[in-house]
Amino acid sequence: MTSSADHLPGRADPADGAERDRAAVTAPAAGAPEEPARSRPAARGAGDRPRRRLWHTNWYAYLFVAPSLFGVFAFLLLPLLIVLGLSLFHWELLSSPSFAGLANYRRLAGDGDTWHSVWVTVLFVLLSIPAQTVLGLLLALLLNQRVKGVAFYRALFVVPWMATPIVMGLVWTWIFDPRDGALNRLLGVAGVGGPDWLTDPSWALPSVALVNVWQYSGYTMLFFLAGLQGIPQELYDAAATDGASPVQRFFQITLPLLNPTTFFVTVTNLVGAFQIFDTVYAMTDGGPSGSTEVLNFRIFETAFRQFDFGYASTLAALLFLLILAVTLAQVRFFAKRTTYDLS
Repeated sequence: MTSSADHLPGRADPADGAERDRAAVTAPAAGAPEEPARSRPAARGAGDRPRRRLWHTNWYAYLFVAPSLFGVFAFLLLPLLIVLGLSLFHWELLSSPSFAGLANYRRLAGDGDTWHSVWVTVLFVLLSIPAQTVLGLLLALLLNQRVKGVAFYRALFVVPWMATPIVMGLVWTWIFDPRDGALNRLLGVAGVGGPDWLTDPSWALPSVALVNVWQYSGYTMLFFLAGLQGIPQELYDAAATDGASPVQRFFQITLPLLNPTTFFVTVTNLVGAFQIFDTVYAMTDGGPSGSTEVLNFRIFETAFRQFDFGYASTLAALLFLLILAVTLAQVRFFAKRTTYDLS
């Protein structure tokens, strides 16, 4: 039986004292470093749960992307692999392919006609792409103004790009005709004698490049116009308040912020220019004297006129490597010069 005195105020309970003694023994001393808690071993398979959860979450995304991936494989990667494989064979279409190893590549190294086609292709790119880019930018600057009928003019400049290159090549062949062509007749009215645009080796390639510039400047304009409309007006207002002239605003604001658009436009235009075929086929058929025989046209001649599909595949591999090298050079050039966040 417990006495009531044991519970008087101020009197210590023996049981409470024992508990305090045990707590004092087990508690760490003041200022002493605490012992790190021992981590329990993770349950087996616990680390795989986030990955499984991520896979189940992204499963629907992979399902929607699958048709595009199939298109990339079927129409890009698979043909590329087939072409690289055919470049190791001799094949004249009517006979069975025979393995040739690197014979086609050794033939390519000493083929002066092919390297002439490469040079013609580079000249065509140099004649068309800078002019096409500058003209597209100027058109975008003009059509970015608030003027009456601007939508009509935008559509007007896009119409040539929507037309088929073969059709445009035939129309321009008539325009460049030295006797009955519209261009020489117009020059004759001004008292100037026009040259033989498509039969003179000095004028044939510039004429084809001019048609390419005319047809694709509207395409370039569309992207530059979208890039211009994405630049905040506040930047121009602040620069004008600081006394910057229109020329200074163009070179210090417009051009730097158009770098993403310029990168996209130059990459796509260069890839297209290196693969030019339709316009050359319709206007000059590679002539005169091979002055417009670009590399893509030479591939066509080798494959479908000479029926040498093995060597044509080697030329196609060369074209692929040229385009890849130019594209990688552009990516490296624009990598540190491009700003995507305008916030």
